[in-house]
Parts: sequence; structure tokens; C-alpha cells
Amino acid sequence: MLNIALVAGSGRSNSQSGKVARFLRQRLIQLGHTSDAQSHVIDLGLAPLPLWPSDDTGPWPLFCKQLAAADAVVIISPEWNGMACPAIKNFFIYASKAELAHKPGLLVGVSSGVGGAYPISELRASSYKNCRLCYLPEHLIVRGVEKVLNSPQPSDENDQRLHTRIDYALDILVKYAQALGPVRASIDMTDPAFANGM
Repeated sequence: MLNIALVAGSGRSNSQSGKVARFLRQRLIQLGHTSDAQSHVIDLGLAPLPLWPSDDTGPWPLFCKQLAAADAVVIISPEWNGMACPAIKNFFIYASKAELAHKPGLLVGVSSGVGGAYPISELRASSYKNCRLCYLPEHLIVRGVEKVLNSPQPSDENDQRLHTRIDYALDILVKYAQALGPVRASIDMTDPAFANGM
């Protein structure tokens, strides 16, 4: 079984992004890809990181351990005003290659309406540079989030289609995690000349 970390990137407590993260975690467990002990939801709304830079690292030491142990990461970002929200951007200032380098990452955009694509584009463009997270070519967009993923059983046709797409994307994530494990282990990440990406 794999160790998988899911980052709910909303700065709000009781967020829809947190709901999506917990649904995906439960689905990974049901599909036999991970266990209760080997999967963690890092909810930035319930345990916010201080705005970087800060003398107070808040919950980062715990997050750091969970991310370093993970074989794969799911990044869930709500769309706020057509952008990835500040909490997830702040998260990526904390994250380094020590926690995330050469691990597969599944991006999930969340929208209360028909949006959700902009955070995917924004995070693909800028968030991986120094942490070296390897985003999958596959991603998920959860539109109309209040109406979907509220129970294990789909509520309508749209919810059913999303459930099916989730299983497909999670299967791809797992296959990438299995394939990238030996690659990651063979890369020397100690050279200080290459501490940051280009």
C-alpha cells in the first residue's frame, strides 16, 4: 500500500476543498491503494500555515513529516476570483524538494460554479519549480461542489460521472507513484548547487 498525502488548499475552515480531500482519501482506502494509517489530509483551513516568511512555523513540522513520507500527493485548490487561493500558494513557499521532489501530484480544482480550471493552470505554471513535484497530465475539476461528493453513493448523473472520473485519476496516480519510487530513490538531491529549480 502507498502512503498518500492530500492537501486541502482552502484557507477556510469547514471548506468544500476539505470535503473533497476527505472524499478522495476515503475512496483511495476503499480501492485498496492506501490505508487509514498511510494517508493524511493536510487541511490548510483547519491548521493554517502562518504567512511566509514567519518566525512561527505553525503546523509545518508535522506537515513536513507527512509529506516526506508520502509516495504521492493530491493537491486540492479552490478557485477564488479566477485564481488559486492564497493558502495553497503559501503552502508551496514552505514546500521544498526534501518533501516533494520527484513524487507524482494529482491536481484537483474546486468551484462552486462552472469554473475550477484556473487554479489547475496557475499551479502547473508556478508551484512545482523549487519543490520539484511532478504533476500528472491528468487532473480533476469538481464543479458545483456543494451538490457532489456528499455521500459515497452518487446523487445524480453528474455526480456519477465525477465518481467514475475520480477512480480513473486515482488509479493513474497510484501507477505513477509505483513507477516513480525507484526513480526518486536513484536521484542525488544533496548537491547544494541545484537546491532551487530554474
